[in-house]
Amino acid sequence: MKVKFLIVILFFYGSSAFGSLNAGEPLKRLIPFDDGWYFHLEIPDHADSKQNNWNYVDIPHDWSVDLPFSEIADGGIATGHKAGGVAWYKKNFTLGNDDINKLITLCFDGVYMESEIWLNGRKVFYHPNGYTPFRCDITVFCNPPGVENELKVKVSNTGKNSRWYSGSGIYRHVWLMKTEKIHLDTWHTAVTTENVSENEATICISAEVFNATNRQTKCELFFEIYDPSGKRINDAKPVFSFLKSNNSDVCKKITITKPQCWSVNSPVLYKALIYTKVAGKTTDMVDVPFGIRMISFSAEKGFQLNGKTIKLKGGCIHHDNGLLGAEAIDRAEIRKVELLKNNGFNAVRCTHNPPSEQFLNACDSLGLLVIDEAFDQWQKPKNSNDYHRFFDKWCIPDIESMVRRDRNHPSIIMWSIGNEIQERADSAGMLIAAKLKNTLRTLDTTRPVTAAVNEFWDNPQLKWKDSERAFRNLDVCGYNYMWWEYENDHRLYPRRIIFGSESTAMERAVNWDLVESNPYIIGDFVWTATDYLGESGIGNTGYYDEKETKFPQFMNYPWFNAWCGDIDICGNRKPQALYRDVAWRNSPIEMVVHAPLPDGKKEKVSYWGWPDEEAHWNWKGLENKLLNVRVFTRCPAVRLYLNNLLLEEKKIENADKSHYTVTFKVPYQPGTLKAVGLSEGKPSDSTTLSTTGEVKAIRLKADRSIIRASHNDLAYVTVELVDNNGDVVPDEDMELAIRLKGKGKVIAGNACPTDTKSFRSMNPFTYKGKALAIIQPDENAGKLTLEVSNPKTGVTTLDILTY
Repeated sequence: MKVKFLIVILFFYGSSAFGSLNAGEPLKRLIPFDDGWYFHLEIPDHADSKQNNWNYVDIPHDWSVDLPFSEIADGGIATGHKAGGVAWYKKNFTLGNDDINKLITLCFDGVYMESEIWLNGRKVFYHPNGYTPFRCDITVFCNPPGVENELKVKVSNTGKNSRWYSGSGIYRHVWLMKTEKIHLDTWHTAVTTENVSENEATICISAEVFNATNRQTKCELFFEIYDPSGKRINDAKPVFSFLKSNNSDVCKKITITKPQCWSVNSPVLYKALIYTKVAGKTTDMVDVPFGIRMISFSAEKGFQLNGKTIKLKGGCIHHDNGLLGAEAIDRAEIRKVELLKNNGFNAVRCTHNPPSEQFLNACDSLGLLVIDEAFDQWQKPKNSNDYHRFFDKWCIPDIESMVRRDRNHPSIIMWSIGNEIQERADSAGMLIAAKLKNTLRTLDTTRPVTAAVNEFWDNPQLKWKDSERAFRNLDVCGYNYMWWEYENDHRLYPRRIIFGSESTAMERAVNWDLVESNPYIIGDFVWTATDYLGESGIGNTGYYDEKETKFPQFMNYPWFNAWCGDIDICGNRKPQALYRDVAWRNSPIEMVVHAPLPDGKKEKVSYWGWPDEEAHWNWKGLENKLLNVRVFTRCPAVRLYLNNLLLEEKKIENADKSHYTVTFKVPYQPGTLKAVGLSEGKPSDSTTLSTTGEVKAIRLKADRSIIRASHNDLAYVTVELVDNNGDVVPDEDMELAIRLKGKGKVIAGNACPTDTKSFRSMNPFTYKGKALAIIQPDENAGKLTLEVSNPKTGVTTLDILTY
C-alpha cells in the first residue's frame, strides 16, 4: 500500500490580524475573553481542601495545580496526588449597539471536564470532553445591548477519570465571536494542493459561507494571498457570487509561483485573507496563515516531506506545562516546542488527546511534526469515571471538532484515533475504528489515519497475530513497545507502514537501529520526551534488598512526577538524553557515571526508567572507590583518561548488539575524566567531566529579558548554584528565598519528582544544583526584578523588562 498526500495546509488564529485595501478595516469578530473571570471552588474532591470565595483569575486557569498535594485525592498516583472537584467560573459582559442582529458565540479551546455553560440563569450548553474545543451559540440567551450579561461555567472533575494529570478548569483560551448573519467560519475553511513543483503550486481554498438571514442574498467572496514577507501576490477581484437562502460551499483555485515550501528546517508560512461582501459592505473577514508542503507515506520510501525521506525522531508528550500545571499559556506552549527542537526532536505525538491550538501554532511556526491523537479509550473504560461514559454519544462530535480546528496546521502529518484501546481487535472495535476513520475522511483526505496498538496484556486470550484486526483500518500502524515484531510483521504484510508509537529510553538504540535499517519503519517516539505530572514514578529507579523480587510499577506519595522524560519539568536534559543524542547521531560521544550501590542492595530500573547515573564527576567522600562509567558512542573504540593519565582503551565489539555503549570501572579521584572516541585507531571525538568547586554564588539565566506585559507571556529563569569558575555544582543543594518586585508574579520550583514542598514554592530547594523561576507579568509595562537569595551566597537579582 502506498498512501500519498499532496497538500497545502493552513492554520488559523480565527481573527483578522491584518487589513486589505479591498476589504477595508479588519472586523473585530473574535475577541479574547480570558480577562475578568471570577472563580469559586464549590466541592473539592478530598477533605484536605476547604471551600473558597469568589476570587479573580485569568484564563487559562488550572485550579488543581494550586491545591496542595493530597494522599487521598481521587486521582491518586494517576494524577500526581492532585485534587479535582466541582467549581464555577463567572464573568459579566455587555453587548453594544453595534452587536444588534449579530450572532454571538462562545469559543472554548479546552475545559477539563464536563463543562456546563450558563448565561443569565439559563443552561446553554454541555460538553463532557476535557480536551476537545467547542463552541456554543448564545445569541438568543443574551440580553439586549446595554444590559449586562452574567456568564457562568460549571466544571466537574470528579472521580477517577484520568490516567495522568489532567488539571481542572478553563485551562485553555476562551473567545467571544461576533459575526454578521452572512459570515465565514475558520472551522469550515481549508486549503489543499492540486499540484506543487519548484516553479509553482496550485492551491484550492474551500470556504463555507453561512447565510442565517433566511432569505436569498447576493454575496461576493474575495481571496487574497500574502507571501512570507507580507507581500500580496494575487488580485483581489470577486471570485464568486451566489443567491441562496442557505449555506454555500465555495472553492477557488490560485496559482503561487516559486512557492516556498514549509519544512522542519524552514517553517515558512503564507497568509490568506478571505472576506465576504453584501451590497458593497464587508460582512466578515478571516485571515489564515498556511504552509505549502507535500507529504507521502510508503513502505518503499517511508515518510517523505517535500519529496525527501525523513525519519521521525519523535517523542510522546502530555499536555501539562510542569510548574504551571495544565495552563496552556502561549509562551509555555512555545517554549515546550523550543525545548523539543533544541533537544533533537523533529516530531511529537500528542498523547492521548488533542493539544491546545497555541501548541499547534508553535509547531507550525517552529517546524515540529505532529501526530494529533483523539482518544485514550472508546467504549471500554480504563478508569471508572473516564471518557468511556460519553464515547458513544460524543465520539463523532469530538472527532469533528478536533479535525475542523486542526486540519489546517501544516505541522500535523497523521491523525490518531486511539491509544491502547482495549476493544481494538474485536468486532465492535473494528466497527468503531472504521466509523472514526470514515468521519475523518469526510473532513480531511490529506493525512493518514493511525493508532497506537499494544501487546494483548489487556486481552490475555489473544495473541499478537490477532493484532491484524486492530491494524486493518489504519493507513500507518503504530506499535507500542513491540519493536521485536517489526521485521516479523513486515514479512507477513510487506506493504505495512510502521512506526514506534511508544518506546522506552533503555531500548532507544535497538529501536532506532531498526528505523534506520528499514524504509517501512518511519520513526520512533520515546515515552516520553518531557517529564509530566501524574503516573507518579513510572520511570523510577530504586535500591532494594538483594532478595527482593517484587518491584512497583508506580510510586506512592510523595512521588507526583512520572520521571520518565528525556527532559525534566524545568527544561533540563536528563542522562538518557545523552544516549539518545548518540543513537540519533546528534552527538558523537557522551559519558555518564553511576552512583555507587548501597551495601547489600541491588538496583531496579523500571521499564520506563533509567539507571542512577549522572553526567558529572563530583563524588566527594568516595575517593578510590570504583565507579561504573559508561560511554555512549558509535566509535569502534574508546580511551578513558583521568587527570591526563590513560586508564584503559576498550573496543566496542558488535556495536549494534552493545547498543553503542562501553563500560569502565574507575577509582574515583577529583579532577577531569575524559573519554576519547577512536576511529581507525586515531582520536576523533571526546567528552569530559570535571569536578567542580564549592558553591560560591547563585547565577540567574533568563530565556528572554524583554517580554510582553501580558499574562500570556513568561520569562523562564534558570537558577544555578555555581563555583568560582562559573560551573554548576550538581551535588550541593540549598534552600532558596525567591521574591519578585514589580507588577507580576513568580512561580518557582525544582525538577525533583518527590519534592512536593518545592513544587510552586517561594522557598524551593535546588535539585542537582538547579531550580526554575517563571515570571508572569500583568498588563502593565515596566520592570520586574527577581531576587534569589541564600545565607551562604547572598542575594542575586535579575531584571525583566515588559512592554
